[in-house]
Amino acid sequence: MGEGEPMAGDADGEAEATAAGDGSTGGVDYAARAADTLGFSRWWQIAAAAGMMAAVSPYQYVWSSISPALSEGLDIALPALGAVFSFYVVFQSLSQFPAGKWRDSRGPGALTFLAAVLAGGGYIGLAYATSLWQLYLLYSLGAVGVGIVYTVAVNTAVKWFPDRTGLTTGVGTMAFAAGSALVVPYVRANATVAAYSDVLRNIGIGILVVTLVGSFLLRDPPTDWLDRDGDDDGDEGDDGLAASIRGRNYSTREMLSTWQFWLLYAMFIAMASADLLVIANVVRFAENFGLAALVATLSATLLPVAAGVSRLILGEATDRFSRKRVMAGSFLLAGLFRVGLVAAGEAGNGAVFVAFVLGAMFFSSPLYVFFPSLLADYYGSANSSGNYAVLYTAKVGGGVFSGTVAGYLVASLGWNPTFLLGGALALAAGAAVFVLRPPSGSGLESAPSTAD
Repeated sequence: MGEGEPMAGDADGEAEATAAGDGSTGGVDYAARAADTLGFSRWWQIAAAAGMMAAVSPYQYVWSSISPALSEGLDIALPALGAVFSFYVVFQSLSQFPAGKWRDSRGPGALTFLAAVLAGGGYIGLAYATSLWQLYLLYSLGAVGVGIVYTVAVNTAVKWFPDRTGLTTGVGTMAFAAGSALVVPYVRANATVAAYSDVLRNIGIGILVVTLVGSFLLRDPPTDWLDRDGDDDGDEGDDGLAASIRGRNYSTREMLSTWQFWLLYAMFIAMASADLLVIANVVRFAENFGLAALVATLSATLLPVAAGVSRLILGEATDRFSRKRVMAGSFLLAGLFRVGLVAAGEAGNGAVFVAFVLGAMFFSSPLYVFFPSLLADYYGSANSSGNYAVLYTAKVGGGVFSGTVAGYLVASLGWNPTFLLGGALALAAGAAVFVLRPPSGSGLESAPSTAD
């Protein structure tokens, strides 16, 4: 899983691997310290976090495949059903800030146990739902569980891998995007009115079991695990190092007083809307053109794979090249691929349709890598968790658009104008990148940086 750090069951294997330099930064051997604290490789923490992320991913990435059967079986109109996905995004997004605060003070154990009950129980409950309000309630409760898992998993990487945060965060977010690829074919093969209850119940049991196992495996390092053995020798700590690289650290209140944050917030809403619109509706969009069922299945199956892989590839690109240029190019291409997706559907070309779905997702999904990185560049790393939690609430706007608003737009205007609007939002976000510049007083105005 990592160079020089095998997932071994004993501390010695990891310590030997890091002796050659892997896992150590600035003279601090993080891997050996983690192994000494845990008694085994810290990569098991990432494996548990990634497994939990993959387990709960059906809430976001399987909805498009199961919603037609739910609509037919419960006789629910499209706009009302679309609101289910909006509720999911709202509760998944807003639950992360309080969950993160709880985890930082009390650890991940009880919190992830609650997440397992909510996320697993939500899907199991859907199998027995008979009315719209029950769908709203169960999907919202499950969404809280998903939000807990998401923030716990991402911060597990931050806590145990101060030397390899980018890689390990990418592993977790990739698992969330790509994990459901194993589930979608099963759902598509059984997404009928007669069979969908069994499908939902089986997925819910899988979510419950995997997340419960993760809740018992995850643990946090002691607060002083990086300060032991006389490391306080005058070197800069993590905050000092971050400040020397990125400039001053802003509090959340200070961040909110800058125009750059609000432009980032608007861009996040636009990109989340474009991204989630495809995720939530790709199956029905393909069916709208009368494309073969295989086209819809391939689109729904490969979509999360493209989303997951892109987060590693383009996330790495932002570390090597200008972050703003990679971000702008990615968003502009995401918009163009969405426009092309409509054209491919109109032409009835299933192969091109699937290719354009993959391109659209490849270039929009890394928004969940771009924004936290650029936010840390502009506002420092000391308060990055709280600051990003505030920015992440913009996903609520994307969820409302892709669910409730999209449902009404499709009912009144049709699928093509709705998807073209999603493409226009991505293009606007890409153009807005060129307006961004570091906040005044950040110390980055004239300094060369990947953010510039």
